[in-house]
Amino acid sequence: MPGNGNSLTRLRVALTVFFALDGFVFAGWVVRIPAIKEQTGASASALGLALLGVSAGAVVTMTLTGRLCRRYGNHRVTVVCAVLLSLSVALPPLTHSALALGLVLLLFGAAYGGINVAFNSAAVELVTALRRPIMPSFHAAFSLGGMIGAGLGGLVAGSLSPTRHLVLLTVVGLLVTAGAGPTLLRHEPPAPPERERTERGGAPRRLDGRTRWLVIVFGVIAGCTAYGEGALADWGALHLEQDLDASPGAAAAGYSCFALAMTVGRLTGTTLLERLGRTRTVVAGGTTAAAGMLLGSLAPSLWAALLGYAVTGLGLANLFPVAVERAGALAGPSGVATASTLGYGGMLLGPPAIGFMADWFTLPAALTSVAVLAAVAAAVGALVGAATRRAAEG
Repeated sequence: MPGNGNSLTRLRVALTVFFALDGFVFAGWVVRIPAIKEQTGASASALGLALLGVSAGAVVTMTLTGRLCRRYGNHRVTVVCAVLLSLSVALPPLTHSALALGLVLLLFGAAYGGINVAFNSAAVELVTALRRPIMPSFHAAFSLGGMIGAGLGGLVAGSLSPTRHLVLLTVVGLLVTAGAGPTLLRHEPPAPPERERTERGGAPRRLDGRTRWLVIVFGVIAGCTAYGEGALADWGALHLEQDLDASPGAAAAGYSCFALAMTVGRLTGTTLLERLGRTRTVVAGGTTAAAGMLLGSLAPSLWAALLGYAVTGLGLANLFPVAVERAGALAGPSGVATASTLGYGGMLLGPPAIGFMADWFTLPAALTSVAVLAAVAAAVGALVGAATRRAAEG
């Protein structure tokens, strides 16, 4: 038993590192989007279409990653996707048109979607084996990596070209993968109790219509909240630079504030869930995020907008982990996969939607859609909580 405990601890550390690496690389890319936009000469809508390459690559990969994980294992797929993500992040600065940018972002999106499905699946198995609600800690590592990546990106924005900066991310990504990857490759994923029962001949759990519907609802909550993450990642810095005349370094600090707030919120997520419960956490978080994003998108000054970004991060922090955990509790790994796919779909489809709305209206007006969807997540969470209480009482 002690040996098994040590093995699970090493797996937890390695998975945490990959979550952090994913956030670090992704943030390093997004803070250079304004420079890439200028380099390609793309309009807001053309940039939105190019960013759709990330979405398309991720969605296609997400539909295949589950099969790859079942065949080769979550750990191997995580390591391979980490290598691909690290290599592909260096490609966007080499493009000089929106079309070329969109094509290379297909590859980047494929790696990003693949690693997110793979390490979330591995994390769910580990959470089940440990029998502790540590899922927010993994997502806190992603947010911490994003904060560090955005902060460093802001520091080097004036001294390093996008090409040199993103090549540096490639080097860091490959070194981290070389350090943490062997731990995943050496250890088999822990078998959840459901899998153990199936291997002993028990029948797997069958899902009724209500359970499937609830899984989809939690996926919608995840998608609504992840939409805000994707929108702020790809458009938050551009809003500060374009609409509030912030310097490139100050604009990059916007995503850093958002990521820092998410990190703090997720590090305290377990305590918050224990005190408020899941329903109140979702309702309070969605309401807080809606208010914060209204401030962040409509404020006339840089400091007020940065405050709004931070409040939004605190509000959104635990909604995605709660949604994924509830879906998994209802339907096992298939529930986690459904909620994660819908969630990351919202994150990846949000940026191009913001681009089109920015062309139709303005970028600040487009960013208010983040507040609208955060409010929707809060309302849906309240309705599901009320329905669950009525079912329990009945």
